[in-house]
This record gives sequence, C-alpha cells and structure tokens, in this order.
Amino acid sequence: ADLSNGMKQRVGIARAFALSPKLLLLDEPFGMLDSLTRWDLQEVLMEVWSRTEVTAMIVTHDVDEAILLADRVIMMTNGPQARVGEILEVDLPRPRSRKMLLEHPDYYRLRESLLTFLAECEHTH
Repeated sequence: ADLSNGMKQRVGIARAFALSPKLLLLDEPFGMLDSLTRWDLQEVLMEVWSRTEVTAMIVTHDVDEAILLADRVIMMTNGPQARVGEILEVDLPRPRSRKMLLEHPDYYRLRESLLTFLAECEHTH
C-alpha cells in the first residue's frame, strides 16, 4: 500500500533517529506537507529530540518553523555565492509549543529579526 507524504516523513524521521547519529541533517523535511500534518510532525520531532538530544541541522524557509525548532538560526544569503549572513540565538524555554511562542514576549522580536534579514536579502539581489 502507498503511504501518505506525512507517513513517509514520519517513517523517515524514525529511521534517522534509529541510527543514533551524532548529527542529524534534515533538508526541508516538512516542505511538502499540509499545515496540520506539518505541525503534527514538528511536535513528533521535538518530542524525539527531547529524549535523544541529537544535534540536528534543519534547512527551512519557514520563519516560524525555525523559531519553534531551533536554538540557533543561521541565516544564509541567497544566490550562487550564498554565505552565512547572521546568526540568531533563539533563547526560548523548552519544551516549546506554538501557543507558548505566541505568548512569549521575545517571539515577535525574533520573528522580526528573521523577516528583516530576509527582506534585506531580497533588496540586495
């Protein structure tokens, strides 16, 4: 039987953690999912992280996903000569939830920093 995209991603995450890696690389792991499935799998990922404490690097273009999942956001410039632009420390308590983010006084400052960086990159390229 064919698996849905959400189930494929869930299996992929389980497989990745089952290998007990020192570093987990995830390139847009939730990019092709609908919002509800994406949110569900982000919760699964955070729960597994909290148990394994594996260092993970996630590539995402989603500002809110970056703030929810990351302790540090490394913002890259775009284009063929992309480079590290800025590094933003996300010093929010864990465990995190969307509700907690929306109620935390630093959330909007962090979000504004990310969006400002992205807007500046747009204007320079």
